[in-house]
Amino acid sequence: MTLKERISEDMKAAMKAKETARLAAIRLLLAAIKQKEVDEQVTLDDAAIAAVIDKMLKQRKDSITQYEAAGRQDLVDAEKAEVEVLSAYKPAGLSEAEVAAAVAAAVADSGAAGAADMGKVMAILKPLLAGKADMAEVSKLVKARLSA
Repeated sequence: MTLKERISEDMKAAMKAKETARLAAIRLLLAAIKQKEVDEQVTLDDAAIAAVIDKMLKQRKDSITQYEAAGRQDLVDAEKAEVEVLSAYKPAGLSEAEVAAAVAAAVADSGAAGAADMGKVMAILKPLLAGKADMAEVSKLVKARLSA
């Protein structure tokens, strides 16, 4: 079963169970997937759907930070519920050791010597780690590795 089929089945289950908050989050996800498919005129595979989920999770986390600063706990709780639903569809991530090993291998493969070569290293890592690791954290690891 593809990820998209699983999401659709979960939407049906949420409808039957009358789980309104979960249903709303799943509908938002399906709408984002459909929008991306229409915009790019393609059918998304599991990796592309994972990228959509990552983007939505990042948006929710940014919103949580802003709502907490504004003292809106009701909105924070709603966003956290959506994060929980969306996180269930994320593929299992890589451990810190696996990410560090990939960074070390990419630095060695690219022959990077300093911070100016960071783009070369990230170009190697992005297709390998996208959807499996937080690319902001990967970027920090690469920067630390190249500046050392």
